[in-house]
Amino acid sequence: MLSHRLATPDDIPAIAAVMDRAITELQRDHLSPAAIVASRAAMGLDTQLIDDGSYFVVHAADGQLAGCGGWSFRATLYGGNHSGDLRDARRLDPATEAARIRAMYTDPAFTRRGVGRLILSLCETAARDAGFARVEMMATLAGEPLYAACGYRVIERVADMARGDVPVPGARMGKAL
Repeated sequence: MLSHRLATPDDIPAIAAVMDRAITELQRDHLSPAAIVASRAAMGLDTQLIDDGSYFVVHAADGQLAGCGGWSFRATLYGGNHSGDLRDARRLDPATEAARIRAMYTDPAFTRRGVGRLILSLCETAARDAGFARVEMMATLAGEPLYAACGYRVIERVADMARGDVPVPGARMGKAL
């Protein structure tokens, strides 16, 4: 049984630990070790999501953090607090722009148990309730199959979402709500 709630600043250490495990372990089948290291430049927690009340945590029955993820009414498509050049706090116009699905991570111990689907559902409902008709995200290669199974389509392939010396491919994906 999974439970969920909005994240608070007190959750940040547990969220960071889940993100670290997910980045390290779940990308192994898709990226080289060097690309996994490089991916950290474009991944991680953007605490603006917690401040905006749009970031969820999902717990297993035993209370362990199973996953986290959020949505945003801001223009940033992806990136953490440390990804300054990727961040844009401009508010999106729900009438003409797509909300963002952001910072989705599942603890490797909880994959294939509905955690990602639950987070997507929570985010899509919240974005729809805020007046958005569409959502977009930057997907990792590891996450792309889940998003495709949930109705997301590739808008464009990105050769290097980390913008560094080692390419980290991704896919900008979207869905009508």
